Amino acid sequence: MQTKNRWLIALAAVGIHISIGSVYAWSVFTKPLEQQMGWGLKQISLTFSLAILFLGLSAAFLGHFVEKFGPRAAGTLSALFFGAGMAGAGFAIQLESILLLYLFYGMIAGIGLGVGYITPVSTLVKWFPDRRGLATGLAIMGFGFASLVSSPIMNALIETYGISNTFYILGAVYFVIIFCSAQYLAPPKVGWAPKGLEAGAQKSGTAKFKADLRQLTANEAVRTRQFWALWVMLFINITCGIAILSVASPMAQELAGMTAAGAATMVGIMGLFNGGGRIVWAAISDYIGRPNVYTLFFAFQIVAFFMLPNITVSILFSIIVYMIMTCYGGGFAAIPAYIGDLFGTKQLGAIHGYILTAWAAAGLAGPIFVSWVRETTGSYQGTLIIFSGIFVLALAVSFLIRLDIKKLRAINENRIMNNAGNL
Repeated sequence: MQTKNRWLIALAAVGIHISIGSVYAWSVFTKPLEQQMGWGLKQISLTFSLAILFLGLSAAFLGHFVEKFGPRAAGTLSALFFGAGMAGAGFAIQLESILLLYLFYGMIAGIGLGVGYITPVSTLVKWFPDRRGLATGLAIMGFGFASLVSSPIMNALIETYGISNTFYILGAVYFVIIFCSAQYLAPPKVGWAPKGLEAGAQKSGTAKFKADLRQLTANEAVRTRQFWALWVMLFINITCGIAILSVASPMAQELAGMTAAGAATMVGIMGLFNGGGRIVWAAISDYIGRPNVYTLFFAFQIVAFFMLPNITVSILFSIIVYMIMTCYGGGFAAIPAYIGDLFGTKQLGAIHGYILTAWAAAGLAGPIFVSWVRETTGSYQGTLIIFSGIFVLALAVSFLIRLDIKKLRAINENRIMNNAGNL
């Protein structure tokens, strides 16, 4: 059997993520649904919140499915759920039932989101032991950039065919893309390694390759404090990032004096930095290591969130927000490779699924928290200062996990030396 091309595996992963990432373009449906159905903004927004909630929950519960049945079966399952959820949303619009919309788009499509998100990532980590960050960053970049591709297409379809038919069309298209992409996914053969891995690792200027610290099952991993350290770091990074995303426009107008049009432009550009940060930071992590990348995320954001309330120059305000967005996106992209470094690839998909419950929790906590602080203090300034303090906690956790990694490496080195001495 001929070995698959790992770069085509990466392309298949991008196909899946750019399809399911269209969930980030949900806001395109908001005004048409308000006008046609007469539903309120909160009712419509709950659909998106449910989809993200079920993304996190299904990623946790179906992670073991990915490991047991393989990426092809898991990707096919994602195609079925996401395609059916999108088509079902069209049926819900025809019946004018928001409860059915919650069921089909929020829950069923949300399940397709979760299993589709983790399926290619765990496979890519195994195919790219030398470039884990770059490979997973490519796929997750597709998820981040999907709204830029999907939004104009969705808008054109709604204007031409109506909301209901748009969901039917998208359901069919996304099913085909995800299904076809999934058929090429497969883990590498046992013992496979990319050509010239050892030689390439020794050359100056190439990414360093280090053996995984351990090979743990998902149930073993969740009993370690390193797992919960990763969970806390991701939760804090996502909570603060989502909070900024949810109030970016009014915050920019209040603090930096931007016009509504200027703030809207800033929000649009934020998507570029969110997506770009996923590939850039993930690729950098291959060279400086995942622990260093996360420490940089938090150190920068402590300063950034502390500075933002006092910045009145709109251009400088925008630049700092853009940099925060790169850290937000980069956190998603670097976490799968970090999991592989710490716990190995034996059940990476399942462990990644468990970690992504931090996303589900942050999706609920971030917008609620920022709104509560804003209403309590009467200003976004207090919110940003609090977030700066929260990142101090994240930075402390990033240092603690670095100490654990150092200890684990020392244990491994001693074991290797003892084994060599016994030969």
